[in-house]
Amino acid sequence: MQPKRSVRGLPVYRPGKSIDEVKREYGLRHVIKMASNENPAGCSPYVVENLLPSSNSGQQLALYPDGEMRELRQTAARHLRVEPEQLIFGNGSDEIIQIIARCFLEPGMNTVMAQTTFPRYKTNVQIENVDVVEIPLTGGTHDLEAMAAAVNERTKIVWVCNPNNPTGTIVTHDALVQFIDRIPSSTLVVLDEAYAEYVADEHYPRTAELLANYPNVIALRTFSKIYGLAALRVGYGIAQPEIVSELNRVREPFNVNALAQRAAHLALRDQSFVQACHRANLAGLEQLTTAFTRLGLSFYPPHGNFVFVDTGHPASDVYTSLLQQGIIVRADDSWGCPTAIRVTVGNEAENAAFLNAFEQFLQERGQEKSR
Repeated sequence: MQPKRSVRGLPVYRPGKSIDEVKREYGLRHVIKMASNENPAGCSPYVVENLLPSSNSGQQLALYPDGEMRELRQTAARHLRVEPEQLIFGNGSDEIIQIIARCFLEPGMNTVMAQTTFPRYKTNVQIENVDVVEIPLTGGTHDLEAMAAAVNERTKIVWVCNPNNPTGTIVTHDALVQFIDRIPSSTLVVLDEAYAEYVADEHYPRTAELLANYPNVIALRTFSKIYGLAALRVGYGIAQPEIVSELNRVREPFNVNALAQRAAHLALRDQSFVQACHRANLAGLEQLTTAFTRLGLSFYPPHGNFVFVDTGHPASDVYTSLLQQGIIVRADDSWGCPTAIRVTVGNEAENAAFLNAFEQFLQERGQEKSR
């Protein structure tokens, strides 16, 4: 049985190894996962304490969730200071990407994106049998000038991952304004801001202002990162009501389950947890980048909760060595940088354990070269 042509040969997304998998494979008791940009602090204790609403939760689990997500929608709208009609929710922001592609793309169109960025844009575009125009990064950052120049009458969507995954770099508010000014109003500009809550740079785009001034912009956010709800899969998009209305035509009726909706609603109410995670992440970034600088390694300025670092050695070797020591990081041939790894910020002890294992690898390689 053959699938449709646009699906044939598509790469299957391969998530990083799980903690249990590494324990079994290497006979380890303790493993640290620093590969998937998850929050080392977990989620807010307030969420855990209040997730199951009452003793009759068993009955509630037998019912379909609220397809309109009213409670979560109202809470998110107040938090973001937007109208409830400007929000669309999904099974992670991955599903919002899928919905956008399904809603707006058809053969004969093209989309523009960075060459090294979140891979789900390209996969979902290709499923719709639409041409992909990829623009190389410049210094690990989106080349907005080249991306704008690549837009033509066939371009329906432009994707900007900010901070960019995997490099962690950002484009600034002023640069983004100049870019969007060059994009036709008939072309949708998708701003993927999965890591926005981690950014400390004052020049980071003012998303609310962009949404108010440009009707063709949609911003994506997620509860999987700083909110620590990756297991429950909740993401959302913010756009003008007209765009959201069209997207809802292809959204599955009950695409966010009831527990996920409630967890996201509760998570938004505990912003002190978010602020604490933001501060801890900045300290973790400092811990990692200070060590990388001392080791003479190059890395892109990180603005999310991860660092993209050039190890100077084959990434597969670094990855395997760290696995054997119980540390999971991310290495990916598709990045086009065969000596780079992406390291998620852990807590202070986890970062120290990673650095100790990594330096041990570097020392061993140095000893091999000197023989």
